[in-house]
Amino acid sequence: MEPIFIEGTPKTPTIKFDSKTGIFEIKGRSIPENAIEFYKPFVDWLETYKVDPLSKTVVSIKLEYFNTSSSKCILELFKKLEAIHKAKNEVEINWYYEEDDEDMLEAGEDYEAIIRVPFKMMEITM
Repeated sequence: MEPIFIEGTPKTPTIKFDSKTGIFEIKGRSIPENAIEFYKPFVDWLETYKVDPLSKTVVSIKLEYFNTSSSKCILELFKKLEAIHKAKNEVEINWYYEEDDEDMLEAGEDYEAIIRVPFKMMEITM
């Protein structure tokens, strides 16, 4: 399976999914015109990855901001990761937030409450 890499723009995040290392990253801002269309290739990629995942998958989410439609798509990604976790593979989600960004911390906690995958809240201090 080929790794997937998309360079971020002012409206879309940088996304790196590497099936060879099991290290996935979403970083930047997520306010695409059409979030479903933007995230579909990544959801599909995870659907394929979950058939034969590595024993450990580490996901780092380093978003500055995301809109409501992106949040639904991110939840879809997390559901794919949850399926990998339920199949007895280790999945770790590192949710990064700036020390004064209560909204981003809360968003991570909300996802953690929905998805049955271990989250680590990672405070970024400036």
